[in-house]
Amino acid sequence: MAFEYAPAPESRAIVDLAPSYGLFIDGEFTEAADGTVFKTVSPSTEEVLAEVARAGEADVERAVGAARKAFVKWSALPGAERGKYLFRIARILQERARELAVLESLDNGKPIRETRDIDLPLVAAHFFYYAGWADKLRHAGYGPDPRPLGVAAQIIPWNFPLLMLSWKIAPALATGNTVVLKPAETTPLSALFFADVCRQAGLPRGVVNILTGYGDAGAALVAHPDVDKVAFTGSTEVGRAIAREVAGSAKKVTLELGGKAANIVFDDAPIDQAVEGIVNGIFFNQGHVCCAGSRLLVQESVRDEVLDALKRRMATLRVGDPLDKNTDIGAINSAEQLARITALAEAGEQEGAERWAPPCELPSAGYWFPPTLFTGVTQAHRIAREEIFGPVLSVLTFRTPAEAVEKANNTPYGLSAGIWTEKGSRILSMASKLRAGVVWANTFNKFDPTSPFGGYKESGYGREGGRHGLEGYLSGAAEPVKERGERGGRSERGEGEGGRDR
Repeated sequence: MAFEYAPAPESRAIVDLAPSYGLFIDGEFTEAADGTVFKTVSPSTEEVLAEVARAGEADVERAVGAARKAFVKWSALPGAERGKYLFRIARILQERARELAVLESLDNGKPIRETRDIDLPLVAAHFFYYAGWADKLRHAGYGPDPRPLGVAAQIIPWNFPLLMLSWKIAPALATGNTVVLKPAETTPLSALFFADVCRQAGLPRGVVNILTGYGDAGAALVAHPDVDKVAFTGSTEVGRAIAREVAGSAKKVTLELGGKAANIVFDDAPIDQAVEGIVNGIFFNQGHVCCAGSRLLVQESVRDEVLDALKRRMATLRVGDPLDKNTDIGAINSAEQLARITALAEAGEQEGAERWAPPCELPSAGYWFPPTLFTGVTQAHRIAREEIFGPVLSVLTFRTPAEAVEKANNTPYGLSAGIWTEKGSRILSMASKLRAGVVWANTFNKFDPTSPFGGYKESGYGREGGRHGLEGYLSGAAEPVKERGERGGRSERGEGEGGRDR
């Protein structure tokens, strides 16, 4: 008999939302230069949460100027002093974790148990980790006297707003760079609350600047001549545009883009454990995960057993209010994303795949999509080739390890993969052949600040996290710190390090 769960809502009263928010530039909140604003909406209810300033080119100019000015003193601080600020930020994030978890669920739509138990602990952990690196950069392996690059332009997506912020801001500050960050237009609130965390921590003015807005603000930020580093997480399409924009310049670039990960289950895998990993791999955060295990490759001999167990498990997933602690799958982030998921799912049916979803009553307001799987999928189906970025799983089969490798690598992406087997030798053999930046063995979607993350091919290039995450913010040559307008260093001498061809 199935358990009946009484509602267990987290109170939203802990979050004090203002009617409107400005841009965070040079340590102060300010209106956009042209006064333009936009609304941020809760995807679970379509309720307007707040009005937010929309940055334009003039605001980008102000923010980059503030970051350039702040860079002179910030980069000159001893690493141990910079580390103290990062430790302070980490502690404040822990103290305000409940508030930020509720805010993230409101603005993003993901379940509170994910923001509370996964996102916020990892956010604080990244700042703690890079605080420890701040005075040890000479031992990181990037030259005897590694130097900060200057101003970092950072653009983050809507699927993990605070976590992606921490992945980018923490290593940038630890290495002595200053930051102009643009959050996604659908999830600006947690970044603005982080600005308040920076003020609470006493971070010097201009070290972190936050510009809320649309793609035009991000494009202006990437193109700004006084930006030394571009870090982007988002779609492959936008990543290509950024790569074209910075080509031929001295700007250092890291791109973390799309994915179409294969989750490979062999006949000797622990089935119940594998099913939990499959569910976590594709339905965590509504499938809004670039490294989601959206292609399930099952060895033919255990296909029926795995599918039966998977359907039983999917039938227990609870879809609904993100603030309810019982919720497993929250709201789709936006009407636009829901339309894309719906269109690709319909394409799967039209192309002959068999669609299945458990009985699921969806809320009447907001943006929702049930957990869904497709069987009878071939590598030619769009649902097996294109990134859906939603709770949709495509199931394919294989007979031999060689066939599994061939199918797993048959994608323009190369971000992640999963392997389920009891044989350690098979794990090592498969991992060495899979063209993926991260390969999980008998688990999926496990992250740690000490471990690098990134991909190959159309999944981008560069790494975030771990010691490797420092590289994108450092130059090995000792260079004099320049005031704004005195760019006689890397750019004019042509000594900058460009990105490598995720």
